[in-house]
Amino acid sequence: MQKTWRENLLSHWQGLLDDRNRFFWVLQVAGWSGYALVHYIGSLMHEMRDIYALILLLGAYAGFLLTVPLRYLYRRIWDASPWLLIVVVLAASYVAAALWAVVDNATYWEIYKFGFSPDSHWFYFKNTIAKFYILLSWSGLYFGIKYYQMLQDEKQKALMATSMAHQAQLKMLRYQLNPHFLFNTLNAISTLILVKENELANRMMSKLSLFLRFSLDNEPIKKIPLERELEALLLYLDIEKVRFDERLKVTIDVADDVKQALVPSLFLQPLIENSIKYAIAKVEEGGEIIISARRFGEDLLISVSDNGPGCSKPLDSLSSKGGVGLANTRERLQALYGKNYSFTLTDNEPRGLRIEIRIPLEQVE
Repeated sequence: MQKTWRENLLSHWQGLLDDRNRFFWVLQVAGWSGYALVHYIGSLMHEMRDIYALILLLGAYAGFLLTVPLRYLYRRIWDASPWLLIVVVLAASYVAAALWAVVDNATYWEIYKFGFSPDSHWFYFKNTIAKFYILLSWSGLYFGIKYYQMLQDEKQKALMATSMAHQAQLKMLRYQLNPHFLFNTLNAISTLILVKENELANRMMSKLSLFLRFSLDNEPIKKIPLERELEALLLYLDIEKVRFDERLKVTIDVADDVKQALVPSLFLQPLIENSIKYAIAKVEEGGEIIISARRFGEDLLISVSDNGPGCSKPLDSLSSKGGVGLANTRERLQALYGKNYSFTLTDNEPRGLRIEIRIPLEQVE
């Protein structure tokens, strides 16, 4: 209940900040009410009559009314040069202060039956200067709040631009793999049709259709449960098994407590494709790919290993300058997790290559 109350309060406050016009009027009423209250509390120390509260309210109301035109004037000259802004602010504040002093004089005359007589111009001038400082402070607050709001708008636009660029980068990285995968699959289907293996070609096309549907239904910038990622991976492996038949063996070992962990959509497929291309396809008798996932402290540890011929190049250079699949996966992980991830390649025992990925463990709520 307390959380809901806080959320409602924050929601109303955010709505107030977003509505600039309503925010101005709230500040205007609160500011001049505070002005009257502070002066009234000060008057109690001098044992002023209760009627003085009415004079203070009328004075605050006059200040309230006189500052409204200033707002519209400042909005009109907002884009003017700094020197013109300074001159207009000073002149407008002084004129408004002089009018306010006149209203004060009339109020005193009507209530106390005394005011500024013609020979007391000096007192009228001092009253005008005092009110000039008040209106100058109001003008400074107005410009300060407006500039702060503009700064927040620019910051919000910069964050939105960064977010859009980040999303575009992730989409580019994810969709970069599809043409490569489609080329291999369609080429295999074409070969099956040429050798009259129409049934296998049809099965392969159906699996490809399901895989592409999954790819379209899941945005590259979003994360999905590991269980769904494995379902998509099995669709891809079904396609590859049509090509390799018994030469391709796959073992999946995933702990139950990480099946609902969130992972980038289709980030395992390029790694499996890499293993098939450089491990399974290179060995006449085929090979095995093992996919495992488990909890590692507060992280999710995923490994993809094969028993292929391994790699003759230094693994450090392969990790940073590998093919499209490896480089693409590293860039996606970096874009999503920053420095809070690891991507390592090691030799698999007794032979082959092993890829280990560690990312923060995020469970589906």
